[in-house]
Amino acid sequence: MLFSKVDEVLSSVDGVLSVSEKEVKVLNENRLKDELIDRLVYNAALSDNQDIKELSCWLIRSAAEGLGIICSSIQGLYEARGREEYKDMSVPAVNLRGLTYDLSRALFRCGLKNNSLSFIFEIAKSEIAYTMQSPSEYSAVILAAAIKENYRGPVFIQADHVQVKSKNFLSDRAKEIDCLKNVIKKELDAGFYNIDIDSSTLVDLDKETVDEQQSFNYEVAAELTDYIRKHQPKGIEVSVGGEIGEVGSKNSTPEELKVFMDGYNKKLKEIDVNAKGISKISVQTGTSHGGVVLADGSVAEVKVDFATLETLSKIAREDYGLGGAVQHGASTLPQEAFNKFTKTQTLEVHLATGFQNTVYESKNLPNELRKEVYDYLKSELASQRKEGQTDEQFIYTLRKKGFGPFKKEFMDLPCDTRDAISAEVEAEFDFLFKQMNVVNTKELVLKHVTLIKSKTTCPVSI
Repeated sequence: MLFSKVDEVLSSVDGVLSVSEKEVKVLNENRLKDELIDRLVYNAALSDNQDIKELSCWLIRSAAEGLGIICSSIQGLYEARGREEYKDMSVPAVNLRGLTYDLSRALFRCGLKNNSLSFIFEIAKSEIAYTMQSPSEYSAVILAAAIKENYRGPVFIQADHVQVKSKNFLSDRAKEIDCLKNVIKKELDAGFYNIDIDSSTLVDLDKETVDEQQSFNYEVAAELTDYIRKHQPKGIEVSVGGEIGEVGSKNSTPEELKVFMDGYNKKLKEIDVNAKGISKISVQTGTSHGGVVLADGSVAEVKVDFATLETLSKIAREDYGLGGAVQHGASTLPQEAFNKFTKTQTLEVHLATGFQNTVYESKNLPNELRKEVYDYLKSELASQRKEGQTDEQFIYTLRKKGFGPFKKEFMDLPCDTRDAISAEVEAEFDFLFKQMNVVNTKELVLKHVTLIKSKTTCPVSI
């Protein structure tokens, strides 16, 4: 299925797509879905030839736009929430670490079935590295899934945790900020029009005052917001998020939220008085990424401080006009917790590890592949084992890093195997859509979100 040269890619689209340097037209939608799109996805994800990879990504995105499938910002919807134009809805933001094409198809199917456009695809800066999915690849694979499932409308792709490494920042602030700006530029170019800045790693709770604790956090958040505003495509207002408490640390407080927002708004106005600020704020309420793993590999039950979440979301809306607060690390919570997010007016909920667990623990995943991944982790990542970890804890904690090295093996699974695993995850998506009240939200989203096509040109000479 891999193309050997650029000319082979171009010849494969004959009669399906009309391609010029600035435009792609869909000539035969059925052949695009039935014959071409799977091969373009395979090459976008797995080709070692950078020109073929980039061309495949561009063809997918351009064809998607021709069909009305548009990378979009959720900014307008969140601004409407800040104005209290709707309530009782929490938007799921889903990190897909592996089987991305198949699970994206499942998420789009769930959206279509539930008449919903209120869902976000996201990937964190760290995940880009260990899952070996560049921003352009990630967005292309998602858009291809939309084509395959006859989806139309906005596609919200989000850069989760554009995170500052505190050690690097304290050693060379300018270098670390430039590194993040380079990441953000690639994400913007790939259609990530929702970006979560995570400078909460710079919060120093040893400082005497809350302002001193949060100062680096809000200063960097303002600087990166300004960079985004200066580089976002014309006509698109990227939805930017901030974060006041690092996930897994102490719970956030109203004082921390107010100090961050006041400092952030002041700093941003100093940089550019006209720049629009963040639309949401991530807080810590008791969860941790992936959950707390017990010795047998199971996950300890975590209790979210919903009262704090409700209070912070209310302050964010009423005092600062934001859409509200964001909950991270939620996918491993007990099922009965999910309907509480809407009751506490949580704006957005981030979900990742639960879907990964479903894939690895599925009865449909071949034991041979599972064993191959786990053996790889034990041999190649042994240095990352923490003192005292059982084998079960080690595997659970690190199996997220098996998706990248085994991307081809996952993609090469038989179609019926991938479909069976996807059906399991789709059932989870469906449950979450109903619990978080995003069913029948299509008209609401279309009312507040503007669809603007990109003006990208072919990345290779044709």
